[in-house]
Amino acid sequence: MLPSVMPVTSRHEKLKYDHFPAGLYFHSSPSILDFGKSTAMKLGNLQRVAFLSSALLLLAACSDNLDRRTYVLTTGTTGGTFYPVGVALSTLVTANETVDFSLTAISSAGSMENIKLLRDNQAQFGMILGIFGAWAWDGEGPIRSPQPHLRSISAMWPNVEHFILLTDMVEEGTLSDLNLLDGDRFVMGMRNSGAEQTGIFILDALGIDYASKFNLAYMGYGATASAIQDGNIVGMNIPAGAPVTAVTQAYAQLGARMTILDFSEAEMTAINQRYPLWDFYELAPGTYPYQDKVITTASSPNILVVREDVDEAIVYNLTKLLWDNLATLQEIHSATKEMLLEEALKGIAVPLHAGALRFYQEQSLSIPEHLLSQ
Repeated sequence: MLPSVMPVTSRHEKLKYDHFPAGLYFHSSPSILDFGKSTAMKLGNLQRVAFLSSALLLLAACSDNLDRRTYVLTTGTTGGTFYPVGVALSTLVTANETVDFSLTAISSAGSMENIKLLRDNQAQFGMILGIFGAWAWDGEGPIRSPQPHLRSISAMWPNVEHFILLTDMVEEGTLSDLNLLDGDRFVMGMRNSGAEQTGIFILDALGIDYASKFNLAYMGYGATASAIQDGNIVGMNIPAGAPVTAVTQAYAQLGARMTILDFSEAEMTAINQRYPLWDFYELAPGTYPYQDKVITTASSPNILVVREDVDEAIVYNLTKLLWDNLATLQEIHSATKEMLLEEALKGIAVPLHAGALRFYQEQSLSIPEHLLSQ
C-alpha cells in the first residue's frame, strides 16, 4: 500500500545531482483555469477552458470523494504544457464517478524533479520528456542511478524545441547562431529541469560551448517570457507542446523582433547520434502571433509514467480515461491534438505498467518487446 498523500514539501534530497529547486505548488482542488491566470492565452481557448473547467469541476463537486484514494501527478512549470494538460487530466479523473481514485496535479521544475519525486513516492504519476525516460531506466545522463520502479503509461504529445533569439542577433536562422553569443544572457530553463538538461544535451551534441559563450540564467517559462520582453535576456530555451503559452506571450509583445531557430539536417543528425528520438517538426504560420512563415524545429515524445507499485486496476482505468476522453483534452490544449492511440508507444524506453499493457492489448496494439513489463 502506498502511504497517504501529503502536500509536497519544498526541500528534497539529491538524486545524485545538485540544487533541486524548491517551491512546488500543491493544488488540492485543481482548476484548469489556474494556468490561465498568469499567462496570455487566445480568447477562444480561454473561453473553452472556462466552460469545460466549470462543467468538470461541477461534476467533481457532486461526486462523493470521501472514500476515494488520491494520487499525485507531478507535471511542470505553469507556463509550459505539462501543467495545464496535467490539471485537465486530474480534473477528468476526479470528476469521473466510475473510478475509485482521484488525481491531484502539482507543478514542478519538470522532468528531472519529477523523477526524483517519483523515486521518493511523493508523486505516483508524472510527465517526463522521452529522453529522461531513457536516462532514468538505464541510469545515464544526469540520472546516474537506474530507476527500476518506473513504468510507462503512454507517449503523449510531441515536445517541441523552441530555441529563441532576438532577431537582431540572428544570421543563419539555425541553432548555429547560438555559437555567436559572447557573454550574452540566455535562459536554458530552471535549474535541473527537463528544459535545462535537454538543452545541454542538444548544445553539447552540436559542439556549442554554452558554458563560456552564454551568461546563463535560470527561471521558469513565464518569467523567461517576461525577461525577453523586458530586454533582460537575448534568448531562451522553451521546449514544450506547441503552442507554448510563454512563447505566445513573448511573440504577442515582440513579434518579428524575436526568432525561433530552425534545425538544419546536419544539426538533426548530430542530436540523434546517441538517442534517435527527435524528428523534424514544422510550426505552421499562425502557430504564434505575427508568425508568417513555417519554422522547422525538432520534437521528441513526452511520456506519462507511473510507479510500478501502483495497483494495476488504477493504472488501467487511468489509461482508459486518458484515451476515452482525448477529445476533451484536445479542447483544453491544442498540443494534445497530435496524440494518436496508434502512436501511444512511440519513443518509449521504459517498460509499460501492467495496467497500461492490459489496456493496449485490449486495443490490439502491437507491443514492442522492450516495453513488456520486467
